[in-house]
Parts: sequence; structure tokens; C-alpha cells
Amino acid sequence: MKEKILITGGAGFVGSFLAEELLGRGYSILAIDNLSTGKLDNIAHLRDNPDFEFITGTILNEELMDDSIARCQKVFHLAAAVGVRLIIERPVETIETNILGTEIIYKYVNKHKKKVIITSTSEVYGKNNTIPFKETDDSVYGPTIKSRWSYACSKAIDEFLGLAYFHEKKLPVIIVRLFNTVGPRQTGQYGMVVPTFVQQALLGHHLTVFGDGEQTRCFANVRDVVWAMAELAESEEAVGQVFNIGSTELISINDLAKRVKTLSGSDSAIEHVPYDDAYESGFEDMFRRMPDISKVEKAIGFKPRRNLDKTINEIIEYFKE
Repeated sequence: MKEKILITGGAGFVGSFLAEELLGRGYSILAIDNLSTGKLDNIAHLRDNPDFEFITGTILNEELMDDSIARCQKVFHLAAAVGVRLIIERPVETIETNILGTEIIYKYVNKHKKKVIITSTSEVYGKNNTIPFKETDDSVYGPTIKSRWSYACSKAIDEFLGLAYFHEKKLPVIIVRLFNTVGPRQTGQYGMVVPTFVQQALLGHHLTVFGDGEQTRCFANVRDVVWAMAELAESEEAVGQVFNIGSTELISINDLAKRVKTLSGSDSAIEHVPYDDAYESGFEDMFRRMPDISKVEKAIGFKPRRNLDKTINEIIEYFKE
């Protein structure tokens, strides 16, 4: 009988690719998503697979979580409020989903003693200027009056609680911090920059760069990321640890816009928009964000296999279709 794995947020961008990866490894999948940001289109190609089951539901439903976790051997917890725009527009949902929802997951994986892989974020490093970020580096947050930092703090609480369950209750917890994961199926609806640029370029609209565009990021292909997540889940040595997962190919947002224009053959103009106009007055951002991936490389041999140009081309083809 195949081992069954629960994916919360299973109809989301990363969740749908993770389901593909795990099905390819011979697992059976139970995916749960409330479809607030996930989409049925993301998993339409999986629905006829007898090893794939989907339930529309929320992680805040304790009865559903209790029953679903009991049926599975491992849990990948991806359900969360994500995207800078969503965080600013719906801060209550962000905090409640990310803290209360994850607390419910911990409650029932502990009850049934199941291994859980928690997806955290590079946002937990906050305004720390140490580059590249190591898992042991400090977190530096802005003031509570800036709602932008509520996401980072909520995910940090998730990490603290998971590690507390590991140390106190011996719960097998693995935490992965994802850095700017991109690829097909990702929407620009909530502030994700690469799909936003690609859509703007293909439609002939201005590519809108927030701030001066000199902020730098590393964009990892979603297929590389879910491979690493699946490998870590199969490793007993990874339990109780935190791992960065991402690319180390650093690029400024200005250069990213130019790269998208070139690869898409677009003659769109690049327009700079002040952060205050794009988000909220006094919005704060990180100037540089780059992971140190030496720990995950040592643990499972992870190295990004798909460069940024390949990833952008995949996204361009996805939107063209």
C-alpha cells in the first residue's frame, strides 16, 4: 500500500508542483486547499490520477485536519497567506491563517505523531543586511505599525512553535525557508514580481518596478524547490532542523525587468513606481535577499538545476498558452 501524504495548500502554486513531485516518487496524495489563492486549474491535470485526492477546505477546520492527518503518514504544510499585497490588504487573514492555522496543524500531527514539513520564508530574516542569509542569522524586523512585518513575524512564530514541539514532545518537524520561488502557474495577483513582469511584457503594458529597482533577489525554479522539499522529507537527519531553499543567482529588479523584456521580445517601457504608491505609506523592503544554501547542499546534495533564463522562458510559455 502506498504511503499517503497530506499537502495543505495543495492547489496552490508550490503545492501543485509538490503534488506532482511526490506522485512521481510513488506516493499517494491528499491535497487540501480553501482556494483563496490556490486554483483548481493548478491541479486539473492530476484529478484523474487514482493516487490523488482533493478536498476543498480550510486548515482552520479542526475536525477536517484531525481526520486528514490521521489518514496520512507525512504532512507538508504549505497553506498560508502569501504575497506582499495580500499581507497589506488583508492583515487579519494573514495573521490568523499563518498562526492559528499552523497551530492546528501542530496540534493534530502531534496527536497522531506524524512527520511534518513546515514551509517558512526568507521573510523571517527581515531587514538583516548580512548576505548571504544563514539559518543561524538574526532576524531584524521593523515596527509593529508597519503591517508589512506581520507576515515575517507570523512565520517566525510558526518556526518557534515547530521547534518547541520537536524539543519538548519529540515531534518530527522539518522547517524549510523558501526564497522567491517562481515558475508556471504562479500569479502576479498578490505582488509576485516575475509573473507580473511577464504578463505586462506580453500585453505590451509598462513593466512596473517598485522603488528604484536596485533591490536584489534570487529566484529559484519551483521544480528545484519541490525536489529539495521531497528529499528533506525522506531524510531522518533533517528532523528538528531549519533549511534555506533557493537560488544563489542574484539579480536586481531593474535587470530582471530588462531580462523579461528581452526573453519575451517585448518593447514595453519600464516604469518606476514609489513604494508608497504601490503599497502603503512608509512601506519598508529588504534591499538584498540571498540564501546560503550550503546546509541543504550538504544534507541532500541540493543545487539549483534550472537557471533564471530557463525559468522565465517557462513562465512566458505558460502565459502564452
